[in-house]
Amino acid sequence: MKKFILYYNPVSGNAAFRKKIDGFIEMFQALGTVLIPYRTTPGDNTEAFIRLTESVHADGILAAGGDGTFNQVVNICIKNGISIPIAVIGSGTSNDFAMSLGCTDLDDYAKRIVAGHTMKMDVGYANNDYFINVASAGMLTCIAHDVDHKWKNTIGKAAYYIKGVGELPKLHPIHLKVSADGSQEFDGSAYLFVIANNNAVAGMKNVAPRAEIDDGMLDLLILEKCSMLEFVNVFKDMFAGKLNPPRRGIRYIQASEFDISSDMNIGSDLDGEAGPKLPLKIKTIPRAIEIFC
Repeated sequence: MKKFILYYNPVSGNAAFRKKIDGFIEMFQALGTVLIPYRTTPGDNTEAFIRLTESVHADGILAAGGDGTFNQVVNICIKNGISIPIAVIGSGTSNDFAMSLGCTDLDDYAKRIVAGHTMKMDVGYANNDYFINVASAGMLTCIAHDVDHKWKNTIGKAAYYIKGVGELPKLHPIHLKVSADGSQEFDGSAYLFVIANNNAVAGMKNVAPRAEIDDGMLDLLILEKCSMLEFVNVFKDMFAGKLNPPRRGIRYIQASEFDISSDMNIGSDLDGEAGPKLPLKIKTIPRAIEIFC
């Protein structure tokens, strides 16, 4: 009988998943498998989770939460040599990775998990941490850290967009230096940059239209300094999934490694969580993990 660890975040999204756990366990039991729940807690829970994976010899891990929860599982597994497949159960405020994989139909996805349908995917590496979906910095990219959890749980993704609108009057550029695969690509003023491993970012589709999770590349978008009208037009197209670079105001670069620095004090964001401050050395780790798909 197959066994899976259910690594779940009880407060992700509208905190509704914890009310669905019994039904979720029932779904997998009906498919002839066993789920072993592991409830995440604030702080470092790495050692307890590692002990669990070692003791039960699981056939896979189901990461239930947002992109940040999936990020936690990936970092724990890679850094501690845990090499079992991971499933993405989107139940957070932003479920970009689950959406891009087409894993939103849980009944169908559960059958594919139990059948062992997997693929190898690339993972990004920024300084000392891994990310699965996006690394970013600059205007609007750290909004997720400032949005109150109760507000996010009540109105979902709209909380990010409302917060973003409130930040527009503070719009100011940052100075960035960017090299890609060893070549200098950008030295100037920009509002933000996004390095994507797949094409969905912050609930928006086709932000990085050429991105693939298994191509050994990362896709960098730099929103260069521009007028407020151009800025609004770019974000309008982002929300509509019609960015389609190349276009004025956007620098789009595909590479396997990036070096990004600034003469300003700038923090970064990795999969919706606070990341290291610039400078960043970012690279892709091809086929680093196995995921259920």
